[in-house]
Amino acid sequence: MEENSISEDDKNEFEYTFIEGLKQKMIGNQQAAISLFSKCLTINPNSSSAMFELAKIHSGNGDMTSSSLLLEKAIKIEPENKWYKVLLAQIYEQGKQFKLAAELYQQLYQLNPDNLEYLYMNAALLSSAKEYDQAIEVYNTLEKKVGINDQIAVEKEQIYQAAGKKKEALAELQKLIDFNPQEPRYYGLMADYYLSEKEEVNALKYYMKILEIDPNNGFVLFSLTSFYREKEDKEKAWEYARKAFENKTAEVDTKIQFYLMITAGPDKPFFTDDQISELVDILVKTNPDDFRVYTVYAEYLISKGKLVEAREQLRKVLETQKDNYMIWERMILISNDLLDFKSIYTDSEKALTLFPNQVTLYGLKAVACLQLEKYDEALEILKEGEPYLLDNKIMKIQFALYQAEAYYKLNRVEEAFKAFDEVITLDPENWMAMNNYAYYLSVRNENLAKAEELSSKAVRANPENSTYLDTYAWVLFMRKDYSLAKFYMETAMKNGGDKSGVITEHYGDILIMLGEKEKAIEEWKKALELGEGTKFLGEKIKQERYLDK
Repeated sequence: MEENSISEDDKNEFEYTFIEGLKQKMIGNQQAAISLFSKCLTINPNSSSAMFELAKIHSGNGDMTSSSLLLEKAIKIEPENKWYKVLLAQIYEQGKQFKLAAELYQQLYQLNPDNLEYLYMNAALLSSAKEYDQAIEVYNTLEKKVGINDQIAVEKEQIYQAAGKKKEALAELQKLIDFNPQEPRYYGLMADYYLSEKEEVNALKYYMKILEIDPNNGFVLFSLTSFYREKEDKEKAWEYARKAFENKTAEVDTKIQFYLMITAGPDKPFFTDDQISELVDILVKTNPDDFRVYTVYAEYLISKGKLVEAREQLRKVLETQKDNYMIWERMILISNDLLDFKSIYTDSEKALTLFPNQVTLYGLKAVACLQLEKYDEALEILKEGEPYLLDNKIMKIQFALYQAEAYYKLNRVEEAFKAFDEVITLDPENWMAMNNYAYYLSVRNENLAKAEELSSKAVRANPENSTYLDTYAWVLFMRKDYSLAKFYMETAMKNGGDKSGVITEHYGDILIMLGEKEKAIEEWKKALELGEGTKFLGEKIKQERYLDK
């Protein structure tokens, strides 16, 4: 603290104010800290310590201009303080003022010649500033101090490349090989260099040199796979891919990343389905204790439509990774795709004991409860999940929709319709809610005008949805508009409704009202065979007339 030119009273006030500023900063009260450190500068305008504290706060708040101005002034007052220069260099670097940052690290190195990190930073920033000759000079100085190493050589090689000095770039990599001819990585760097120059013959020569030194080198096996993939040589690419996956020394991460790379995207994979299947099998067999391979295997099975087998692989993962939420969610969603609601119910219940703040789990369990006719429990689980909805609008809509369904099944009709209204307010294009709401109104023969309005919107947006078409036709039926009802019901039948017992029975109901008795009875009989019809269906056929009770 620079206090020589101030009175004893000012010194005391300064020290008290400075300490209070540190306290406020420590407890996170930044505005108070800024006021106190600013007051310090009023007492002593030359206090570099106060400037530094203010600069740190400003840089933390993203105000790099204020921070750099304060630090520049602090350095003029106390030029040998390394902390001031380090922070200012970081700010310069962040603002892409690389040359200014490099100069500060040069000064720091001169102040601390044993700290080679400053020299490294000086060289790297000179390179970023495109001061290539100066950067090479600094790296040469470093090399004299620490000896030949791959980090410095690679940095120099990249600088020479950027400067268009290909001969010098190549010489740096050759220097590494001459220094340690048994190090495979150096030949890999040389191969990469030649690949970047489109000199495939030389690149291949250096890859093969790695195999001479280390026949089980996983890196080069994958590099050769990629090399031959680029050349569209399927036979050679497969040869090295298989060897790479069989190689027990190759990193599992590398294998997984390679698998994801060759299977990602909409294009047809380079390898055949059988070859990809074999790679997955090898991956699992060579790494039986790594849970990640089973997640890869599960995703592979999903891509082949083998959902049950995929789910089993994820269950295997959970034996050792039960705290992995994403695995639980993926497994439960597979059960949802399988319409296995018992599994959804039991697994979501287990997952909720581990992840009680994951709102998706509450929604999935509610779906299972609805399908398993546990309507009271559905409402309970939705209520439990409400505190975790926060601002998640999508889940709020889902919760309201599930509540509406549960209330209706419990004959709490007023609450159900209120919940449907809430869904449609939140999501004016929720066609499922509109369809179900309209259907429930129609079967109760209530507010048919509203039912028709809701149903027509759903049909206009989804003109080929047989369920929505059936609902609209049924609303028209309840309004005794049988001719128009027939048109929409026949459209539903053409779009897959003929496979539904419910829709087929409704078609028969409309036909009987139009006097087409023989055709109506024929449709009712089809509905009986399909199943899912009303309890009156058999009696309708027997009495040859429409019954609703």
